[in-house]
Amino acid sequence: MTTKSTLALKPGLIALMALMAATRFHHFGTPFALPDASLAIFFLAGLWLGGRYLFAILLAEAGLIDYLAITKLGVSDFCVSQAYVFLIPTYAAMWLGGKWCRQFETQTPTALAQQFIALVVATSSAFLLSNGSFYILSGRYPEGNWTQYIERFAMYYPPYMTSTLIYGVLIFAVVNAAKSLISHKTPQQTI
Repeated sequence: MTTKSTLALKPGLIALMALMAATRFHHFGTPFALPDASLAIFFLAGLWLGGRYLFAILLAEAGLIDYLAITKLGVSDFCVSQAYVFLIPTYAAMWLGGKWCRQFETQTPTALAQQFIALVVATSSAFLLSNGSFYILSGRYPEGNWTQYIERFAMYYPPYMTSTLIYGVLIFAVVNAAKSLISHKTPQQTI
C-alpha cells in the first residue's frame, strides 16, 4: 500500500467513524435518532478499508460510545452483560463479509447481487451471534426456551436486517456514484 492510498483511506474511515458516533445510541432508532449503523459500518470498512488495526479502532470506538452512552447520557445498560464480548465475533462476521466482497472489482449486476447476498449472510450471522449469545448468556432469560427465543428472533431480526441493508445499500450507492462522477469528470482546460 502506497502513502497515497493510505491517505485516501482516512476520509472514508473518518466518515464511517462519524456515522457510528452519530447513530450508535439506539439499536432501532427513535423519532429523534437514526438506528444504529454499526453493522453496515463494519461491513463497508471490511470491503473498502481492511486491516486488523482499523477493525480494532472501530471496536474501540463502539465500546467507548457504549460506555459514554450508559455512564454519561443515561442510555439503558440492559444489553450489557456477559454476552457483550460476543460483539467482537459479531462485528468480525460483518468485517469478513465485506472483506470477502473485495474480490468483485466490477460493478456488474451479478457482482452486485453477490455482494448484496454477502451482506445478508453476514448480517444474519451477526444476528445469530449477538442475539443468541445475549439470550443464552445475559441472565435476562433464566427460564428461556426455544419458543421464547423464536418469538424474540421474529421480533428483532427484521429491524436488525432492515436497518443494516438500508445503510449498506445506501452508503454503497452514494460512494459508487461519487466515484463514478469523479472518474468521469473531465479536466478543465486552461487558456
